[in-house]
Amino acid sequence: MRVTQGTFSFLPDLTDRQIVAQLEYCLQQNWAVSIEFTDDPHPRNTYWDMWGPPMFDLRDAAGAMSEIKACREANPNTYVRVSAFDSTRGWETVRLSFFVQRPAEEPGFRLERVEAAGRMIRYAVRAYSLDRPAGQRYPSVEPATEPRGRRS
Repeated sequence: MRVTQGTFSFLPDLTDRQIVAQLEYCLQQNWAVSIEFTDDPHPRNTYWDMWGPPMFDLRDAAGAMSEIKACREANPNTYVRVSAFDSTRGWETVRLSFFVQRPAEEPGFRLERVEAAGRMIRYAVRAYSLDRPAGQRYPSVEPATEPRGRRS
């Protein structure tokens, strides 16, 4: 399964050169760049961990790229995304958001069906990765005693 959130998520992963091109575009628009990471990519999880404060005064894509590389090294098996904020109207609005790293294996989501009062049926989306505690959700950070493989 491939998580598809944000711009470019249906395309193959961006190369570093393509990421730099997107960062340069954001800076040309005077957008602030922010780097975030998580091991819970649920679509409603909008509060990812921030990798430092947003770079409001950044004028060179190389500065953001060095922060992306540092975030990747510190969090090798998580999702890392770049968000670009536009503050021209007096408040921060996300104009562009895209992944710059994914875990090697993305276990996906399951659809849970729950019957409620009056024969009402409700559905919930739950990530398979949440079956494990934070820091152990993806194969390369699992304890060696845990069996590997896709859950069904």
